[in-house]
Parts: sequence; structure tokens; C-alpha cells
Amino acid sequence: MVGTAAMSVALALPGNAQAADTESHGLSIFDDLTYPPDFPHFAYVNPGAPKGGSFSTQIATTQGNQNFDTFNTLNIYVLKGDGAAGMEGTFTSLMARALDEPDALYGLAAASVRRSPDGLTYRFAMRPEARFHDGSRLSAHDAAFSFETLKAHGHPRIAQTLRWMVGAEAEGEDVLRVTFAPERSRDLPLIVAALPIFSRAYYATREFEAATLDVPLGSGPYRVARFEAGRSITFERVRDHWAERLPVAVGQNNFDEIRFEYFRDRQVAFEAFKAGVFTFREEFTARLWATGYEFGAVTEGKVRRDTIPDGTPSGMQGWFFNGRRPRFADPRVREAIGLAFDFAWINQNVMYGAYRRTASYFENSELRAVGPPSPAERALLETARGRVPDEVFGEPFSPPDSDGSGQDRALLRRADVLLREAGCRRDGSVLKLPSGEALAFEFLDFQPTLQPHTQPFVRNLALLGITASIRVVDAAQYQRRLEDFDFDLTVQRYATSPTPGEALRQVFGSRAAATRGSQNIAGIADPVVDELLERIVNAQTRDDLQVACRALDRVLRAGRYWVPMWYSAQHRIAHWDVYGRPDAAPRYDLGAPAAWWYDREKAARIGRE
Repeated sequence: MVGTAAMSVALALPGNAQAADTESHGLSIFDDLTYPPDFPHFAYVNPGAPKGGSFSTQIATTQGNQNFDTFNTLNIYVLKGDGAAGMEGTFTSLMARALDEPDALYGLAAASVRRSPDGLTYRFAMRPEARFHDGSRLSAHDAAFSFETLKAHGHPRIAQTLRWMVGAEAEGEDVLRVTFAPERSRDLPLIVAALPIFSRAYYATREFEAATLDVPLGSGPYRVARFEAGRSITFERVRDHWAERLPVAVGQNNFDEIRFEYFRDRQVAFEAFKAGVFTFREEFTARLWATGYEFGAVTEGKVRRDTIPDGTPSGMQGWFFNGRRPRFADPRVREAIGLAFDFAWINQNVMYGAYRRTASYFENSELRAVGPPSPAERALLETARGRVPDEVFGEPFSPPDSDGSGQDRALLRRADVLLREAGCRRDGSVLKLPSGEALAFEFLDFQPTLQPHTQPFVRNLALLGITASIRVVDAAQYQRRLEDFDFDLTVQRYATSPTPGEALRQVFGSRAAATRGSQNIAGIADPVVDELLERIVNAQTRDDLQVACRALDRVLRAGRYWVPMWYSAQHRIAHWDVYGRPDAAPRYDLGAPAAWWYDREKAARIGRE
């Protein structure tokens, strides 16, 4: 449903006697808001959900400097340190995301926004009731300070994203003006509207970039209650929070406490869940999902297992080559290495047939390239003819199906041919690059979980004369090595938006390739990729976006920048049966813990009240 959100108002602007701004209660990239200005709450929540109880889990996705295994700072928006889980819930943003729309935001600290006709100036009307946890007002001055500070001193991923934000300025307490350069991406205003807002007064006497365990002054629905660095952190709900009756908050933030537990070993974490140390778990290990949930609490009905459809693109998961290493300069070498991975065998013998092979950077979405290019895709790609492999104009590259034997001889022979074509030669049992250097590298990781998947890969590489090893380091060292691009191959998974934009620049753009701490760990620096990224971030319709993403998918797949792994189009969750939840999850998110609640009757039934 297309909303009736937008309405025009006449404003006197410099250089125009009467220029029409557009005013709205929300933002979406293509102006297709679902909810009207007077909506009471999101459709996926229970507006009468009770408040109370607790929710405990592990961190499942990271942002900023967060780390899956540990934390040593409460400042997650800078490069220093390893940030704690859940800190984003202690801050407020100008607008809040609707989890059942691909990219829509609705008013939170800002009640509405006015956009100039050229799309380069946005004025946010601040809510006078917005407050920090100490009772001080959250004003346009705080928002302007926050965005300028993040641009100058924030984590490189944030700072790079904000480079086309010209400035943020308070027009008094009530109006924030944000201006953008003409080169700005289509989704940058939405990114800014979702950024955390910090207290200008609080940071007047503190260093923003410090890695610190001091609890920062927030304004969100939760605040830090207690923590033990590296082990757990607990947040308490802010009673009578200033925003709890707003449409974007009704039926959400229902738990009195939310706790994140940390474990350096996944098996230890699973045993802790079985013992009830924490109560909600998203299962990412197929073996455990297939064989591990036969313990007493499951058979007694105290722990539930559910699968929930995942309506988002599956994410880009694979072993990424560090293209800054000369040994990986030739795409034929990269492709040959990938041919040694027998997915069919791994899926059947290690993962219980639970996954599908990933081929696309936009798997499980309409953005995935399929078949020969459409006329629109071909027209876009013709501008790059001669600068990209000819295969871009045919079927997109996909990893070939293996025979499932564990050592597919046909694929290994194909790999050997590619290596010879690249100028590599065998010297006894050692494969040497054209430079005479032996082809050797290591897979870097911070947990041993993937060793059963990687070890057969390593054995097949040895048949080609390639020496590969697995190095597992602690989580903090792993984070630093990624920030410094000090690795050969490593596993990464990038979440992908249904409406991708600026974030793709951070993963594939040339500027990001040269920025320490960026997400472009593969070191991709290709002018054609950059051109397609500009097409994506400036697409004016969803059809244009799909065409540009499919074209980018073809070019990236032709580059052989990764060994793609696997995906599943569903969430596997297990939880102690103490929760209530809406009948259906929002399409683009699990909805937990945001829209779930504590059910006292269920808790009493299983003895966990």
C-alpha cells in the first residue's frame, strides 16, 4: 500500500520567492510509506503487550566496533576497543525503522521532516518532549553535534558514509537543518535520520573517541544497569520513557531487563543455553539444530524451537580473498582456489543438508542476477565493455556443482588448468606462482567452529600443491587484523538491505578499499564497480535499483573476489517458553526482542517465574 504521507507546503527560501518543500512524518527512499500520518502503531506489534520480565541472549549481529566474543568499551561508535552489545538501545535517533517495510523510517525524536525540492536540505522538527536520561532536553543542538562529531571522529565506516553530508546545524532548539552535497547517495538522509543522538553537554568535558567503560548519557528506551566486562551486560527499561506512547514505540520495548551474555566457545554457549543461563538463541550451526536439541527441557516442552521466514536478502557470506596480497592478484588463481571447496560434501556430511550454495552477492532477493542480462542490464553494462570480462554479458558466474565425493576430480583438474593458465608451475609437490614464490596462505578466524568446513577445503588445496593453514586468534586480535587488512582469507557475512545503497560503497568501493577499518576487506578497487555503485545509490525507482544491482552482481561475480559459502532463507530460533509474541513476525526482521514480551503464565508453567 502506498501511503498518503507526503504533503506540500510553501516556504520562502533564499533565491526563490516561493519554493515548495515537501513535508512528511516519515522517510523512505522511493517515497512509498505504508503508514499514514495518524497511524496508531506498527501492524506487527501487540499494542497491549504487557511490560515486565527479562530477555537474555547473545549478540547475533555487530555494528561499529562490536565483537562477538568480548567487550571492553561502552563506546561502540569509534574504532578503538571492542564495543558492548546492546548499546544502540540506549540512544535515540531522529526517526525509527519500520520492520515490515524495506527502508521506511517514521518520526521519533523528530516529529516530521521537510525536504527541499533539490533533495539537498532536510529540516527535522524536534519533539519538545524528547529527553536524555538525566532529564535534560534533547534538542536540535544535540543532534547537530552528534552528526558532526560522527563525521569527524566516528568509526571509519560511519565517517566514510557521512562524507557527503555537508553539515548539520541547529536552527534554534526545535529545528535541525542537515545539508548534503549533490554527490550524496539516495539513502544518505535515511542513514542520518537513524544515527544515534548524543548529549552535547555530556561530551563537553569528555573525549568522544575514548574507549571507556563509563556509561554514556543516553536517551533511548533502555540504559545500562550493570555489566562485567567481557562476560555480560544488562540493560534496564527506562520507566515512563518520553517516547513510549509514540506510534513508533507502542507495543515495543516490553522487557524490564535485556541481558547479553558472552562466551568465547560456541559449545560452551550452547550448554549455557540448555542450562537456562540465557533464554533466547538464534541457531547458526546446522549440526546443533539437527542433533543438539534433544535435551530434557525440549522434550518436557520448556524450550521451543521455531523457524521463521527471512524476507531479507540472505547476506554475503564467504571466504573473502585479501586482494591486496600479490598472490591473489590473478582472478584465475582465485577461481582455482574456490574450485577446491566441495560444498555438496560439506552440506551433506557436516551441515545435514540444511543449506543452499550461495552464488550471488544478493542471494534470496530480486536483486540477484539470473540468466543472460536483460536489455536494461545490457544497456548499462555496454558502457563497461572492454573493461570487464566478456562473461559479464552472458550467464552470471556461479560455483559449479560438485559431485559430493569430497574430492571432485573434474573440478580439481579444472583448477589445475586455471593455475597453469595463470603461469603457475608445479615444483614437485609445491605449486609456485609466476614469481617463483610458493602459493601458501592461511584462513584467519577467531573461533574453531568452521574448522570442520575448512579442513577438507585445505586438504583439496594440498592436492593442487597449495599450502593452506587455519589460524584461530582471539577475538580482539582478529578484529585488529581485519582493521589493518592483515590476513589472507577470512570469513565474513555482510547483511544486505532490500534497498541497498550507501552501505555497498563501504563494502565494494575503491575509497573504502584504502580506508583502515573499512568493510571492503577484499580490497576491491575497480572503476566499473564504482560506476555501478553510483548508479545504485542514485537510482530513482526500484526498477532502476534492481537493474543496477543485477549488473553489479554480474561484475562482482566475474571478479572471483570470494569463495561463496551457503545460505538459508529462514531464521532458526530456540527459546525457553516464557515469551509472548505477535502472530506474525515483521517481514524484514525477527522482531525479537523489540516486539516480544514476557508471559508470566508461561513462565509459571515451566517453573521460571
